[in-house]
Parts: sequence; C-alpha cells; structure tokens
Amino acid sequence: MSMSEPLLSVNGLKVHYPVPKTGWFQPASVVHAVDGVSFSVKRGSTFGVVGESGSGKTTVALAVTRLAPVTGGSMTLDGENLGGAEGEELRTLRRKVQIMFQDPYSSLNPRKRVGAIVREPMDLMNVGAPEEREEAVAELFEKVGLRAEQTALFPHQFSGGQRQRVGIARALASRPDLVICDEPVSALDVAIQAQILNLLGRLQDDFGLTYLFISHDLGVVQHICDEIAVMYLGQFVEQADRAQFFQRPLHPYTWALISAVPSADLNHADRGRRVNLEGDPPSPIDLPSGCRFAGRCPFAEERCRSQVPEFRYFGNGHRAACHLIDENGVPPQEKL
Repeated sequence: MSMSEPLLSVNGLKVHYPVPKTGWFQPASVVHAVDGVSFSVKRGSTFGVVGESGSGKTTVALAVTRLAPVTGGSMTLDGENLGGAEGEELRTLRRKVQIMFQDPYSSLNPRKRVGAIVREPMDLMNVGAPEEREEAVAELFEKVGLRAEQTALFPHQFSGGQRQRVGIARALASRPDLVICDEPVSALDVAIQAQILNLLGRLQDDFGLTYLFISHDLGVVQHICDEIAVMYLGQFVEQADRAQFFQRPLHPYTWALISAVPSADLNHADRGRRVNLEGDPPSPIDLPSGCRFAGRCPFAEERCRSQVPEFRYFGNGHRAACHLIDENGVPPQEKL
C-alpha cells in the first residue's frame, strides 16, 4: 500500500443497539449509538475523535476493533475488508489493530505477572519465534520506560502511570499498524498525562504507528492529534486539521467546547469568552427530525429543527454540518 493511501477507511458506520420491549404492544426501538460516521486515517498520523460522554466516540473505537456489532457501513484496514471479515480472516486482521484502554487499573489481569500479560498477544497471534518472545517483551518494557526485571511483578505493584505503560506495551506486542487509544490518559494525574502523551509520540516515530485517539479533553487532543472530528449524538458535526480546528471552529457546538478549555489556544476574537450550553442532548432512542444540536444551539432557526444539515466541505479539509454556516464559510458565532 502507498503511504499516500489511508490505513483505515470508515464509510457510513452505524452501530445500533435494540432496546428490549417492556410490553407486548410496544413498538421496537433502537439506540443510535453511532449513526452514519465516515472518516479516514492517514498512515503515521493521529486522528482524534472528541465529544461529550455518550456521544458515541468509544463505540466508534470498539466498532473499528470489531468489539461492537456493526449495523451498517463499511471499514477497510490496509486495503482489506475489516467490516465484513469473519473467522480466521478477522483474527489475522486483529493483529494489525490493537486497543489501549482507558482504565489502567481494570484493564490488566491482577492474577498474572505483567510479563505474561504483554507476551500473551504474541502467543495468541503467533508473533515471532517462541524462543524470542521473552526478549521481545523485555525490549518492549524498555521502550515504554520500564525496566526488564519488572516483568516478574504483578499489576498491583505498579502505579497508575506504570500500569498504563504496561498496557501500551501489550498493545504493541502484536506489532500493529493501527492503535486505538480510548481515553488513555483520562484516569491519570496531569503530570503523568504529559509523560504518557510524549511516550506515545516517541513510539509513533519509532514504530511508524497510526493512532485513532478518543478523548473528551481538547487540551490533550491539541497536543497529539493531526486531524480532529467532533462527535455529537452518534454523528460527526465538524472535522478539520488541528490548526484550523482550534483557530476557527465553524460549528456552534465545537465553538462551545473550545471555549470551555483554558489550555486551548483559540487565536480568534472570542478567546476567553465562555459559552454556556443549556439543556441536555436528546435521547439516542428518540432522535429529533432536524439538527440533533438544535435544541441546545443558541443560534437555532426553524429550519434547524426540521431539516437535517448536510456535512459540507469548506476548503482545506474542513467540514461541518450546520445550516447557519454561509457559503463563504462564516459561522453564526462570527456574525454576532
């Protein structure tokens, strides 16, 4: 595959969960966890997905790893059909994509030594010669900033930051091309967060890794991501590269999110202005007919409540789904 082609391509991804009926005559309903998401991740880059809790961003990560049922859409990894793969084909593809979990305390088996935890993917996926795997585990420990002799310890003998380093080593054990980072630093202290983010950057350079980075922290996303997508109630509402995303957000929801992050360098006229959103997101079971953000948007018009906005392109890879952004790419918040 050419370096110019994306490693991961996702087109129209849907993940819907049926809701159990509570009565004989109650109509069937579903939770629209992810509802038609499309994106691609370039080789060697970091693609960030941000949004509030419940927006569907973790479900996107689980769907890409095939740990959540895919209701619709297609996914390709390195040119191979990831969305439709089953059996041995899926097992082979899973060697190329691994996940790093949010909680370093519950994601490691407390009854196993950490060396065995890191080696397990090598044994399951037949990575390297069996006699070379112990040495490979020791090398991975050194790569993530741990000592080789610590492979004999149990998870409870490590701090939170050290456990996350073990989790990183486990994710790298199968020599993947794509690593899904599901809020990997949200459970850590701020100082440790910086260390882990810097480690992820070094490992990306050393191993040529591609990251799909899930987070609710825009300060973290600004530090590590090359391209960013904002998710709201199962759909993307904006997507742009890092510079455009923070310098000039187009969607009102993105504008409100960035205004709440003191660490984000806005570089625009509204810097320092806090935008307060009222109300809660609609139910993912009973979705509104128009824009899903209309009920909380301070600029919403009548058409926003009845017509679904198109995910439009505004140049330089910047896309947004909002009726109120004009043809010249001027968002409603700049018209105040």
